[in-house]
Amino acid sequence: MENFLTSDAIRTLFSQAMSSMYQQEVPQYGTLTQLVTAVNERTLEAHPALKNRLAAADELDRLSVERHGAIRVGTAEELSTLRQMFAVMGMEPVGYYDLSQAGVPVHSTAFRPVTDSALRRNPFRVFTSLLRLELIDDAELREKAAAILAARDIFTPGCRALIAQHQQQGGLNASDAARFVKEALETFRWHAHTLVDSETYRALSQQHRLIADVVCFQGCHINHLTPRTLDIDRVQTLMPTRGIDPKTLIEGPPQRQVPILLRQTSFKALEEAVHFNDGTPGTHTARFGEIEQRGAALTPKGRMLYDRLLAEAGTGSDNQHHQQHLSAVFRDFPDDEDTLREQELAWFRYRLSAKGVQHPPQTGETLAQLLAEGRVQAEPIVYEDFLPVSAAGIFQSNLGAETHARSAGNASRADFEAALGAAVQDEMALYQQMQQRSLTRCGIR
Repeated sequence: MENFLTSDAIRTLFSQAMSSMYQQEVPQYGTLTQLVTAVNERTLEAHPALKNRLAAADELDRLSVERHGAIRVGTAEELSTLRQMFAVMGMEPVGYYDLSQAGVPVHSTAFRPVTDSALRRNPFRVFTSLLRLELIDDAELREKAAAILAARDIFTPGCRALIAQHQQQGGLNASDAARFVKEALETFRWHAHTLVDSETYRALSQQHRLIADVVCFQGCHINHLTPRTLDIDRVQTLMPTRGIDPKTLIEGPPQRQVPILLRQTSFKALEEAVHFNDGTPGTHTARFGEIEQRGAALTPKGRMLYDRLLAEAGTGSDNQHHQQHLSAVFRDFPDDEDTLREQELAWFRYRLSAKGVQHPPQTGETLAQLLAEGRVQAEPIVYEDFLPVSAAGIFQSNLGAETHARSAGNASRADFEAALGAAVQDEMALYQQMQQRSLTRCGIR
């Protein structure tokens, strides 16, 4: 049997190559990662208890390599092939997101690792959106967009061949894995020459800027790559000192003692020179830099409370006042780990302390008793997924599009899964399984 590289190793090679490429294409991304690294180091120095907890939970090493990217594709075939490409890297589709509820004509999933060990090694995620041509009002323009998409191939022949080889052999050796990373990277590269003339570009842009971004180019260029920070408020404040213009609002929940879910901000998109195929020069604005701060994954009960409070808080035009208002509204959301755990608002990972290893749990002992005696310790499970309202807010702010009112949307999970060629995994079930596995490892039934 050949000596195959693990999917974790291939994923790490690919995420590093993606990061290098994006830094060349969007130099401010390099500035951003340097800023995030400096803020993280300072945060860990100032909070040794946090550093110790992250180290004990095996979360510290992944912090510096952690990234998520975002791409948009136009056809079912493109989405299905991406699923097969990401499978080589041990990334599976998790969650269904309907962004049409916020006026963005796509629906999405997140390709990511799903096992505890793979997430510890490298939790690389790619938020992947499929354009919904049926949401284009103009029938003639809709048909034209479909024809443009049908004529392109965003994958190199070498990439397709190596995906097939992986499926046939069950893996790739180091040499083939290196070639796979090189070929796969081409799908995400920026192309300044469009597939369309300037008139078609303008017509698609008038329907929605995102439609033009998906349809008019040769590949599904990576439109942002996101490092993880431990203090997003600090990064937002410091971005202008590095020559970076941040978006107005930090998306997601307010600052808390126990961070929950996901907070995101970004710098405004670049205006990049493009060349239309009628010889006309122009510009396109879509690619930007994003930062995220991840907190505890919430249970269905916790998520219902979060969604209710977020809807109640609404939005704002000034970050300082918006965050103050958010914090006031979110006083109804408990902000200490014990209450979050006791009220089953967040998922937790359990492990035996040194005392627990010496005196393992016995039949009849309750979890509450073991926690009180310090024999078992609980850590919130990191949220590995995304928030559709926040994602739409980032998209809108960076496409320069007008803000659309939230609506019921046009969710169609069945159509998305048919295009994907597989069912998306339920993120709540994954978190529940992680929690249960940790209890089992502790010897708690």
